[in-house]
Amino acid sequence: MLLLAASLLISCSPDLPKDVAVAYASLPDKIDYNLHVKPVLSDKCFSCHGPDKAKQKAGLRLDIASFAYAALPESPGKVAVEPGSLEGSELYHRIVSDDPEYKMPSQKSHLSLSAKEKAILVKWIEQGAVYKPHWAFVAPEKPALPSVNNADWVRNPIDNFVAQQLQQEKMQPAKEADKALLLRRLSLDLTGLPPTPEELDAFANDASPNAYEKQVDRLLQSPHYGEKMAVDWLDLARYADSHGYTVDAVRDVSPYRDWVINAFNNNFAYDKFIQWQLAGDLMPHPTKDMLIATAFNRMHQQNLEGGIIEEEFKAEYVVDRVNTTGVGIMGLTVGCARCHDHKFDPVSQKNYYELFSFFNNVKEAGQISFDGTMPSPTIQLPDAAKENLLRFINDTIAAEEQTIATTTSNA
Repeated sequence: MLLLAASLLISCSPDLPKDVAVAYASLPDKIDYNLHVKPVLSDKCFSCHGPDKAKQKAGLRLDIASFAYAALPESPGKVAVEPGSLEGSELYHRIVSDDPEYKMPSQKSHLSLSAKEKAILVKWIEQGAVYKPHWAFVAPEKPALPSVNNADWVRNPIDNFVAQQLQQEKMQPAKEADKALLLRRLSLDLTGLPPTPEELDAFANDASPNAYEKQVDRLLQSPHYGEKMAVDWLDLARYADSHGYTVDAVRDVSPYRDWVINAFNNNFAYDKFIQWQLAGDLMPHPTKDMLIATAFNRMHQQNLEGGIIEEEFKAEYVVDRVNTTGVGIMGLTVGCARCHDHKFDPVSQKNYYELFSFFNNVKEAGQISFDGTMPSPTIQLPDAAKENLLRFINDTIAAEEQTIATTTSNA
């Protein structure tokens, strides 16, 4: 069937190379820009036809639809991409050409497109060459369930997508694992811990149709669930209980770690999860938790070496905050634009330092004290007993001050 489909494609498109036609026949029905096309353009095309103006060749940008559809400055009457038309798309002719002086990517780039990559670009053009914003800026939408051949295997909607991918890769589902292995996988995925013998026995002896679902609910209620889920975020937030440079002195930022764990265990809203970490202290009437969350901006390495230049490291700390925000929240490697316009994403060097300015308003030194104490801004976090004691002391002082003021006014 694959060869038949390839031969039909070749008969319809005589200029399509056989290897590209075969690869074309194996592609999914719908080509998605972010999932299929952008990775190809980014890897093989953007170095010469991407966002960086200093590196653009032939005045062509392929990262923005309006430029890709526009007339080519150096090829009058031609466009790089004509949606729906291979014949009218110079990109198509260039990628399938055998002429070393004409084909793209050029020999000087030392890059080349595989047959599958060419097929993806061909099918994308045929389907209208639709561009999409960066994936991190696209609101998620619930997709329609794909229909699959192996419908008897499907037990829940997620299985439709798994079966579709298996079908596309011409693979068969593996047989169902036994209960012990299923619970081990589930426990490690949700809590990072293996199941206990008692938990394994309980699951093995549970013959109810929703036995597995009950195990999912149990593990989601475990405090270890938040610990497991927090690991990836704490990695992104560069969490560490030491300063990182030279003697690597200890710093206790465990309250932030605990806040992240509790956020996952309590299913905390994602928008607030981000807002509190970026600017909890700037929101109206910030709570203690909102202030703790802003430690996200203070997890970078901090230097206490005597010979450093404070202004240099203050700038390095801001750079770290910008880069971490870019990767962790925006899904972009904005750090590339610190030195030049981004090569693969529409982030200019100017954009980088505009973002830099948001984080450059904290009054802090670039050097921390050698005794390892946390530099300002910091907050005190006494436990409940100490909070009650402090409240009693402060209330007593206030009452005595009021007595003194009253006595003074009556004297």
